[in-house]
Amino acid sequence: MKKKEKVCAVVVTYNRKELLLECLEALCKQSRPVQGIYLIDNASTDGTPELLLEKEYIKELPPENLTDPWEKEFEIKNLTDGEIIKLHYVRMHENTGGAGGFHEGVKRAYEKGYDWLWLMDDDAEVDKDCLEKLEKFFENIGVVALASSVFLPNGKIAYKHRGLIDLNRTFFSIQKPLSIKAYRKSPIDIDMASFVGLIVRKKAVEKIGFPKKEFFIHYDDVEYCIRLKKIGKILLVTDSKIVHKEAFIERKRKSFLNVNRKIIKIPYDRYWLTYFGKRNLVWLRRKYSMTKLNFYFFLAYFFLQNISKVLLFEDKKLRRIRFILNAFKDGLKGDFDNKKPKVMLYRIY
Repeated sequence: MKKKEKVCAVVVTYNRKELLLECLEALCKQSRPVQGIYLIDNASTDGTPELLLEKEYIKELPPENLTDPWEKEFEIKNLTDGEIIKLHYVRMHENTGGAGGFHEGVKRAYEKGYDWLWLMDDDAEVDKDCLEKLEKFFENIGVVALASSVFLPNGKIAYKHRGLIDLNRTFFSIQKPLSIKAYRKSPIDIDMASFVGLIVRKKAVEKIGFPKKEFFIHYDDVEYCIRLKKIGKILLVTDSKIVHKEAFIERKRKSFLNVNRKIIKIPYDRYWLTYFGKRNLVWLRRKYSMTKLNFYFFLAYFFLQNISKVLLFEDKKLRRIRFILNAFKDGLKGDFDNKKPKVMLYRIY
C-alpha cells in the first residue's frame, strides 16, 4: 500500500490576527487532514502571538527584540479525526513582505521533507473538502502544482487569482483571467495561480527553488508560476473552493468611494508600497519577455501609463514622477534593496 503523502500548509500573516484564526481553523477541519502548518508571522504588531497563545495554537511566546527568525514546533489536533498536526510557528524579526514570508515558509517546509506545500494567505478560508478534492490529482503525471477556485465572500469567483500568462502582450496585463465557461470544466490547465491556495509538489521545489523573496510584495506568485510551468503542469481543480476575504473588503471600500465620486488617493505613508509592483513587473518583463522589442514596447507603454496617472489625478507631481523613475530604474538594474522606497519617500515628501 502506497504511503500517504504529507501535506504542509504554508501560511503567511501580518497584522490580521482575527482572519488568521479563521484560516487556521479551516485548515484544521479538512476532511483530508494536513500533516503540518508552517505559520510565518511577519513581525506582526497587532498581538498575533498573544492571541495564538490564548487560543492554544502555540504554548509559549517568542522572545522579544529578535535579530533573526525564531522557530518553534507545537502540536495541535485535526478537528475532523483528532490526528496530530505539527504547527511550526516562525516569528520573523522584521516584516519581509508576502514574498519574503512565502520564501521562508516554502524553504523550511521543503527542508522538513513534506511532499506537498500548500501556500495560503492569512485571509483565506478553505472549504472542508478543499484538500480532499485536490488530492485526487496528486498522482497525475507531469503535474507540479494544483490550485483551487477562489471565491469572494458574496459567492462570486475572484477571477484575478487564476489564469493564463501571455508574455507577448504589450498594452495589457500579461495575466489573462479565465472565462466563466472555463470554470465549468475540471481540471483546467492554467499558467498562474496566486498564493491563495496554490499547492506545490516537493519535487518541483527541488528543481526551481523558492519564491523570490527580493520582490517583497507583488508579482512573486506570477514569477514563481512562470518557473513552475517550465517543468510541468499547473491544474485548476474548480470544485475545490477557497474564500478570499480581505480583498473583497478592500474592493467594497473602493466601490463606495467610486460611487461617491471621490478620487482614491494612496496616503503618503503607504505610497511606498506601490514601488514594488512597478519595480517587480519591469524586472519580470525584462527577464521573461519573448523578444527585446516586445519588452521595449511594454516599457514605454507602462511608463507613459504611470506618468499620465500622476499628471491627471495626483498632487506633488514632480516628486511622484521621481519616485516612479526610481522604481523603473531599479527594475531595469535588478536592484532589490527593499528598504530604499521608504527612504525615497521620506526624501520626496
